[in-house]
Amino acid sequence: MLQLSIHKKIIAGLLLTGCTFSACRKLVEIGPPVNQVGLDQSFESDATATSAVLGIYNASNTRSFILPATVLPGLSANEVQNNVSSPAYDEFKQNAITITNSNIANLLWYYPYYTVSQTNAMMEGIERSGSLSPAVKNQLLGEAKTWRAFVLFHLVNYYGAVPLPLTDDPIGNATLARTPATQVWQRIITDLKDAVALLSDTYPSVLRARINRQTANALLARAYLYTKDWQNAEVTASAVIGSGIYSLSPDVNAAFVNTSNEIIWQLATLTGVSIYTSNTDAAGGSFAAASGTVPAFSLTDTLYNSLEEGDLRKTSWVTPTVIGGTNYKVMTKYKLRVLPSGTTTGNEFNVVLRLAEQYLIRAEARAQLSNLGGAIADADTIRRRAGLPMLDDNLSQQQVLLAIEKERKAELFGEWGHRWFDLKRTPSVVSPADKTRADDVIGGMRPATWNVTDILYPIPDAQRTANPALTQNLGY
Repeated sequence: MLQLSIHKKIIAGLLLTGCTFSACRKLVEIGPPVNQVGLDQSFESDATATSAVLGIYNASNTRSFILPATVLPGLSANEVQNNVSSPAYDEFKQNAITITNSNIANLLWYYPYYTVSQTNAMMEGIERSGSLSPAVKNQLLGEAKTWRAFVLFHLVNYYGAVPLPLTDDPIGNATLARTPATQVWQRIITDLKDAVALLSDTYPSVLRARINRQTANALLARAYLYTKDWQNAEVTASAVIGSGIYSLSPDVNAAFVNTSNEIIWQLATLTGVSIYTSNTDAAGGSFAAASGTVPAFSLTDTLYNSLEEGDLRKTSWVTPTVIGGTNYKVMTKYKLRVLPSGTTTGNEFNVVLRLAEQYLIRAEARAQLSNLGGAIADADTIRRRAGLPMLDDNLSQQQVLLAIEKERKAELFGEWGHRWFDLKRTPSVVSPADKTRADDVIGGMRPATWNVTDILYPIPDAQRTANPALTQNLGY
């Protein structure tokens, strides 16, 4: 699973990312970087320990799964289309992924597990240290636990049961079998509850680029929703909404500006001394192509046509553009394609969590708890910002749930695979006992090729060769 080289690369990677800290000082407000120190030495002082943990944020492997986490599930959900034919991408678009697909092997497995290995090493270093101040120790441990939960969340959604390395043991981790998905979810929730207890509401960085308590709460609310713990999902989303820290941007065009009060957590992607734009690897380089240039990825007509007329998200976050006689639905949710000439910072970063999602989490949880009035009120909060009329107060529970599903599709497209995960986790309307909404929606689009087992991606063949303890998902 985790090749032994990962462990060696972690220390080297942390040292390499240390050289970028001086460039991002204004963003994260840390002390001077400490270079060329051993891993244990990194936890001898608050400053060196902070630099080590910030390596998780800045490491190349972390940046390398920003684009895949949006695009690949987006292809599977028929939300995104690739405009240059590539067998590795086409397999996702056709829901016919092979066990040798390079995107599965590298982008959705290796890089996430690399980050898990980093977080484990950081946690052990923090917990072993006897010289850190209590406040910094709690903050850094809370950040590392949130990071691990965040990555595990994606892994369990991609593959179901996955190996669950919880220690900095490269030899033992390399031979781990798959842990049942229910136990992975338990670990995600435990890590996030621990993080909530360790962290404070105060951000340890400017521009909400590092993790605070409400970041962990926002992810925890999502985890409760996905595991159908409706009561805790409602309570935890309410904690974020009621914290008084966040508010919806009144203008959809400003929702992703890095000073937006809607943002709960955003990542600054750094290359050399440049801080690139929001979802930069995805939006800057792939979605928002230069004028007259076919974007590498665009939204599907299906997604675009599902947006209501008069929806400000349709007019502000999508720009139909004819290039070479073809009408591409260019995603302009993120406004900056590249940095302005002569500058090193843009005003958009990689937005991970927004307040809008918390309203939609609470709406769904309330609908499941038969609080239809509360559910509709939360959904209407999002619709009001989008310039849409309010929902009918007389909708049935099933109608409210479908309305919230549609609202999530309209609000969260092009962000972190939300649409694919929603289709996979929600029971089918037609056959709720044994199928999902993915069967209803994607199966309805591709009846000749769709199989119920397609909701999970295959375990990479190379990983199974390296670790015989790994079993394969059904259908592959």
